[in-house]
Amino acid sequence: MIYTLLLFLSKLFPVKPVYAHCDIPCGIYTAEPAQTAARTVAKMVEKIEGADLSDVHGISRFTAVKEEHAQITKEQLLILWTDYFKPEHIEMFPNLHETFWKAAKLCSRNKQEVSMEAAKELQKTVDEIAAMFAKAEAAKQK
Repeated sequence: MIYTLLLFLSKLFPVKPVYAHCDIPCGIYTAEPAQTAARTVAKMVEKIEGADLSDVHGISRFTAVKEEHAQITKEQLLILWTDYFKPEHIEMFPNLHETFWKAAKLCSRNKQEVSMEAAKELQKTVDEIAAMFAKAEAAKQK
C-alpha cells in the first residue's frame, strides 16, 4: 500500500538530481589550515631531533602531535583537491594532480618517520598548493 502511494507520488513529483561540490556547499576554502599543520610537523621534528633521549614522555608527545598534524595536512589538502579544484584548473596548473599526489605521499612519509628533509619538503609542496589556490581565487575575481 505505501509502496503504491510512493510510486504514485514519484510520478506526480519526479525526483530531480541535486548537484553540489561538497557535502555542505558553503564555498569557503583556504589553504591556511594545511600550511599551519605542515609547519607544525616541521616544528615537532625539530623538537624531537633536539630532545634529550631520556625524555621519553616529551618525545612521544612530539611524535603524536607530528603524526596528528601530518594527517590534518593530508585531510585539508584532500578537501582542496577533491572539492575546490575543478577540471578547468588543470589548464591553469598542468601539474595540479601530481603536486597533490606528492603532498599526500609526503604526509604519509612524515607520519612514518622523523626527517627534517621530509618535513621541509612537505612545507614546500603545501606552499606550492597554497600559491595555486591563491592564483585560482584571484582568477575568480576577474
